[in-house]
Amino acid sequence: MQDLTVTLIQSELHWQNSSANLAMFEEKIWQIDEATDLIILPEMFNSGFTMNAKDVAEPMNFTTFKWMKQMAAQTKAVITGSFVVNDNGNYFNRLIWMRPDGSWEKYDKRHLFRMADEHSHYSPGKEKIIVELKGWKILPLICYDLRFPVWSRQKKDEQYDLILFVANWPAPRVNAWDTLLKARAIENLSYSIGVNRVGEDGNGVAYNGHSAIYDGKGQELCELAEKEGIKTVTLSKKELVDFREKFPAHLDSDNFSIN
Repeated sequence: MQDLTVTLIQSELHWQNSSANLAMFEEKIWQIDEATDLIILPEMFNSGFTMNAKDVAEPMNFTTFKWMKQMAAQTKAVITGSFVVNDNGNYFNRLIWMRPDGSWEKYDKRHLFRMADEHSHYSPGKEKIIVELKGWKILPLICYDLRFPVWSRQKKDEQYDLILFVANWPAPRVNAWDTLLKARAIENLSYSIGVNRVGEDGNGVAYNGHSAIYDGKGQELCELAEKEGIKTVTLSKKELVDFREKFPAHLDSDNFSIN
């Protein structure tokens, strides 16, 4: 049972300026001063949370995708975060899970934020992915997905050890962010990570971070408060397995399907 070292990068974002954001995150990534297995960036990390899909979207295997591939290879860590992708004329808020060897997975945000009219500009995803890293099973999701526990619920045939959310979660609703991140950890007996941004976007929406990690008991392992920051934490698989053996609530989980 190997430990997993994760790095959270909480940052301001340059509004709809991919080159500036990629340069900024590259500098921050090289500030990581210890070995890490996974580097987590916010939602729409190269643009900010924008509905101007046509203006910021990139095809796959273009600038941002290639940047992630290069960063993963150079750091020898998985890099994940979401950006806007034009896929055959459809726009997706797409999370990429980029491995150091250049192989990758994608997850398209299923729950589109109606209150910002996201559902009118982007196509919803249809499937979750569970990825593996150092023997850990990980479920990566995006922002508003956090409010829909059925989508992230552990099932007997879909077990994971860590759930993570990349986000642009506004400051006025940060209490919900804090509460639901903790709830996802407790109800699924898993680690839960949320990586949010700080600062103000081009629409005047304020973000105050609160990126955090919770263990399966709902205990907070780290929190990045309300300023830019980089935090690296090592998660113990043994502690998670021991807790599940002592409190095996997952064995009583319900079987269900989602349409």
